[in-house]
Amino acid sequence: MIDLHLHLTQTKPSLHLSAWLNVLRAGVLGMNDGIISTAGIVLGVAGAQQSSFALFIAGISGMLAGAFSMSGGEFVSVSQQRDMQKTAAQKQQQAIAEHYPQELAELTQVYVDKGISVELAHQVAAELMVKDGLGATCREKYNIELGNYFNPWHAAVSSFCSFFVGAILPLLTITLVPARWKVQVTFVAVACALLLTGYVSATLGQTRRRKAVWRNLVVGLLTMIVTYAVGHLFAI
Repeated sequence: MIDLHLHLTQTKPSLHLSAWLNVLRAGVLGMNDGIISTAGIVLGVAGAQQSSFALFIAGISGMLAGAFSMSGGEFVSVSQQRDMQKTAAQKQQQAIAEHYPQELAELTQVYVDKGISVELAHQVAAELMVKDGLGATCREKYNIELGNYFNPWHAAVSSFCSFFVGAILPLLTITLVPARWKVQVTFVAVACALLLTGYVSATLGQTRRRKAVWRNLVVGLLTMIVTYAVGHLFAI
């Protein structure tokens, strides 16, 4: 019974792990956005002029603006998710207090659907409801681990730092590489970075890596081509 109890209560990943995966997701997305957006800005300016100082100022401005924007967006988004998790837990607590038999039946059915006999499923559900009804039902119905809610600060800081790190690459290449090779080297460096972030994001999301890598690369290259072309139209 003890082994079965542990198996049933651990069939879904804990929210603690999900929260850290959410931070990693924000980090990868932040780095990817930092690479693409900063590359787009500096290449747009490079298309208009080759002044290293102008390129550096444009890149720094884009880096800071993007990092704050990205982290702020993540903070708001994850805060909303956290509020939804807490609200769901509160509603579930009220449901247990007002409709205990129904909640017990629903929890029993969850285990029956997993292949456990009705009698054993009811016995396990009844024991869980007595010991930790709120935790058990929140975990099974909403995949919420009480006390391990998403942390918006973690996502915001991860996004800010990763965006900043991602933006450094195009900023350095466009300002430090000799004028003759600025654009070409930046294109190549950014393309390589996008291949890496596309691979990592696909790995974290457990999706097809090749498709994700090429999609990421195409979007990034299109962004750089368009911004450089627009800047070239206003070349000084």
